[in-house]
Amino acid sequence: MVKKEKRRGSSKLPEISHSAERIEALLRIPIAIISGLILGLWWNLTCILMIINWFMTLLSGERNKSLALFCEYFNTEVYKFIRYMTFMSNKRPFPFSRIEWISRFE
Repeated sequence: MVKKEKRRGSSKLPEISHSAERIEALLRIPIAIISGLILGLWWNLTCILMIINWFMTLLSGERNKSLALFCEYFNTEVYKFIRYMTFMSNKRPFPFSRIEWISRFE
């Protein structure tokens, strides 16, 4: 009986890549716990800032750009966290990578 070799795409992945993926999958557990706790605290702060920004906008007639940009950091990090935890990306979320934002104030 001939054993068929399973192939992914057009090239065979090396065995080292498989073990690296296993290690990365196991690392997602502590990263999920640590990043999840930080993002949970950050979520509470973002909610408070969102309410403050809403009141400031009502009173002054314009949005506060600094508060909006700070909240955008949170949005980006949650996006990176979800992509990482669903195995769409190996780019680790904050605090395991530098903080960034992906959209701009409009």
